[in-house]
Amino acid sequence: MKTTLIVIQNDADHAEAKALVAKLMASNAPEDGAHLAAQARLMEDYERARWPRRVVGAADILAYLMEQHGLSRSDLVPQLGTASRVSEVLSGKRDLSMTMVQRLRQKFHISADALIPEGPPGRARKRIAA
Repeated sequence: MKTTLIVIQNDADHAEAKALVAKLMASNAPEDGAHLAAQARLMEDYERARWPRRVVGAADILAYLMEQHGLSRSDLVPQLGTASRVSEVLSGKRDLSMTMVQRLRQKFHISADALIPEGPPGRARKRIAA
């Protein structure tokens, strides 16, 4: 199929590119495979710039778990220690200790890896805005 790649600069271009990718995926022509790969790369570049991923920290995960389970801050005191520690953890001012991670893992039945940050420990990590 004769194809012109779409340089994506806005959401309308993105929608047009998605339609082109759908047509190219349905094609069995060998040259369309190369066009598909090139258009997919253009889409990926646009999507990464338009909707960047952000690092999700323990505070974000805890806020989500609290919402899903209908919990308040005071409900986390048994796992985190005190009301002030709960506040510090949820505001991102304090990292979770391994004891806290173990207690949260047991309470919510989640992997400890979700609560342990990658990289060096430290309370002064910068949070990435969504």
